[in-house]
Formats: sequence, structure tokens, C-alpha cells
Amino acid sequence: MTSTIQIAQMSRKEKLQTMEAIWADLSKDDANIESPAWHGEVLKETEARVASGQEKATDWATAKRNLRKRFE
Repeated sequence: MTSTIQIAQMSRKEKLQTMEAIWADLSKDDANIESPAWHGEVLKETEARVASGQEKATDWATAKRNLRKRFE
């Protein structure tokens, strides 16, 4: 198991890779993940911004690549 001290010593890249691995493991069983009530409202607001042209959707692979470039 990884301790907080070990995490603090990881590079940003290692931390992001670890977060992705954790998320992949957690999301294997989507049926047991319950979204909070506020999440539905946020999704509706985002859909409205996309529909009005105020916001542009990006696929997940592109979003991850852009975030990596931004934070590495």
C-alpha cells in the first residue's frame, strides 16, 4: 500500500497515472456508483451551454492529452 509520504515524493506524471489507475478500478462496477443529487443539475447546465454554443465538447482522450500537456 502507498503512504502519503510516498505519494508526496511522486512526480506529477506518476500521480496522474496513479489517479487514472484508481479511477479505472473504481469505474469497473458502475452500477454501484451513485451520483450526488447536484450532479444532474450540473449536467443540465452543461448541456444547455453546449446547445447554445457557449461550450464545446471534447472527447476524453483529447481532454486527457490537453490536461497532461498543461500540468507536466
